[in-house]
Amino acid sequence: MNTLEEIKEQDHRYLMQTYGRFDVALVAGHGATAVDCDGKEYIDFTSGIGVNSLGYSDPIWARAVAEQAATLQHTSNLYYSPVQGKLAQRLCELTGFSRVFFGNSGAEANECAIKLARKYGTETRGATCNQILTLNNSFHGRTVTTLAATGQEVFHRHFTPFTPGFAYAEPNLESVKANLTDQTCAVLIELIQGEGGVLPLEPKFVTALSKLCAERDILLMVDEVQTGAGRTGRLYCYQNYGIQPDVITSAKGIAGGLPMGVCLCTARLKDVLGAGMHGSTFGGNPVACAGALAVLERVGNETFLREVAQKGSYLASRLNAMDGIELVRGMGLMLGAKPKQGSAKEIAAACVKNGLLILTAKDVLRFLPPLTITKEELDKGLAVLEQVLAGEK
Repeated sequence: MNTLEEIKEQDHRYLMQTYGRFDVALVAGHGATAVDCDGKEYIDFTSGIGVNSLGYSDPIWARAVAEQAATLQHTSNLYYSPVQGKLAQRLCELTGFSRVFFGNSGAEANECAIKLARKYGTETRGATCNQILTLNNSFHGRTVTTLAATGQEVFHRHFTPFTPGFAYAEPNLESVKANLTDQTCAVLIELIQGEGGVLPLEPKFVTALSKLCAERDILLMVDEVQTGAGRTGRLYCYQNYGIQPDVITSAKGIAGGLPMGVCLCTARLKDVLGAGMHGSTFGGNPVACAGALAVLERVGNETFLREVAQKGSYLASRLNAMDGIELVRGMGLMLGAKPKQGSAKEIAAACVKNGLLILTAKDVLRFLPPLTITKEELDKGLAVLEQVLAGEK
């Protein structure tokens, strides 16, 4: 096997340097443990930024993926796909939504939601009803259009002109009302702003926003790319808020490690997009669908979801008890912890050196461990974090 330096040299020579990488090369994993090219093990509190929902190399998931790959790895969406239909049915049964579109990523799922909202708006309220309101501090993807939807100026640098038709509001009802116009067809929100610093929206605001959108026939669309697929202790985070969005988008953990984006809509929107109006070459790929069915077999279970919520409560309580942590926020196994001293990025880098993989979001340490992580694995990783915060390593 190549050494770390050889792997880095190859990376620097042939790849666009678009990622700020930690000084480690991962080559294997099992459960919540990753292994680098030197054989060193790491407890993983990142799950590939919320993707490996069942951890590394889950045997049931791996078997389902391998069997599908050995049967039929891809077919055009010009033909019916039994595994795609089965997954769509399962998602609708679990959520109460009526129709599904499959893409490859969260950004692509959000692109579908944006197109759906604009077509609905122009068909029901006129040709100019095509503007979408999003929230400041939001993140909705890295395509030119989803960057335009993102309410953070730092992501807008260098890439103008953006797709027009977006407006932004602060996460409160007064600001939303002030920025709604007759041209607004939809409001797109994250219930927990992940890249914005793991910031949950206030329940009263979300309830009032849902009511306002219903009164004005404005679609309420929830970006569940990071919060979905069991991450917050419910299958989707909107269920924690007691609302029913018109559209939700999902990605990351839904297929357990394979590329998949999902846009789900209610019955009144089921026929808005017709043949030829949207598509995705790899959307609904059979192998990815097989992986997603294996994920939902576990994550769609209420007992499993209660365990996720319990593990999230345990993780939050342990973090709150640490001397080096100022505050903890989030839901389930999507948490942010603000350190009292030092930068989150420097702490994360020190954790990596000492056998813990951890994320950051602005000024907080971000926790997105596999949903299957055990209490013992949580304790092992937290011990590393506690020692790093205390300056002992």
